[in-house]
Amino acid sequence: MTIFLFGRKLKDENELHYVRQVFEFMTNQKIEVGVYKSFLKELQILGLKPEGIKIIATKKELLALSPKVAITMGGDGTILQAAAFIQDCKIPVLGINLGRLGFLASADKNHILKALKQVVGNKFSIEERSLLKLECNKNLFADFPYALNDFTLHKRDNSSMITIHVFVDGVLLNAYWADGIIISTPTGSTGYSLSCGGPIVFPDSSNFIITAVAPHNLNVRPIVLSDTHKIAVRVEGRSDNFMCTLDGRYETVTSEYLIEISKAEFNFGMVRLDGQQFMKTMSEKLWWGMDKRN
Repeated sequence: MTIFLFGRKLKDENELHYVRQVFEFMTNQKIEVGVYKSFLKELQILGLKPEGIKIIATKKELLALSPKVAITMGGDGTILQAAAFIQDCKIPVLGINLGRLGFLASADKNHILKALKQVVGNKFSIEERSLLKLECNKNLFADFPYALNDFTLHKRDNSSMITIHVFVDGVLLNAYWADGIIISTPTGSTGYSLSCGGPIVFPDSSNFIITAVAPHNLNVRPIVLSDTHKIAVRVEGRSDNFMCTLDGRYETVTSEYLIEISKAEFNFGMVRLDGQQFMKTMSEKLWWGMDKRN
């Protein structure tokens, strides 16, 4: 059995402790381990120098490793970065949450060994998560024009609000006067969109969610539509340029950029351990049912 370990910069010695647990388990179980190159450098800086591992720096090396599962150490942002590296390799990801909230990183750091034993024992299923695809009349996110969570278009710095023209299948939906717009997948519905008043959507719902950021018009509300549609976006404002993001990766665009969002042609696999459910995760993370009256 082979595992791929992915992570970003660790905050402190406490987080390193959990990574040590993973390596100790892998060694005891005689599991072959591949480690993302930049993550390995971070571990070495903190004094952890695992032996007998394979260093993975490219997609080609990852395919050659052919791991059963990829394990991320961090939060939801780490999973999004892992998705940009794994791309369409069809390697399911288990997120071990070293942070706080974490809707995607579902394995708790205090139950790492239990989660790893379930992986080794095949006591898990794989959820297929849809991604969105970005196409543009200019070069934009050429390395990986896909997002597991969301696409956003924003004003920059302290500039005035912008106007975002949104079309669905070539028909004008609305001209949003706002600080920005979010187009998210069902997976991304619990991210930035949620914080801007967007709905929580089940991962298998096959939808896009359009949510305005600080809209000027009070009659503007989030919209849910099928991901069979194509959404086109054009922006204008007093500034010369604007900020565009895909899962936190960002580039600068101008009013000359014509952007189209559609469903990606491949999915991203998320490991769901036995006993885990989306509704249960929502209840625990958002403290639903914790009112004393219940």
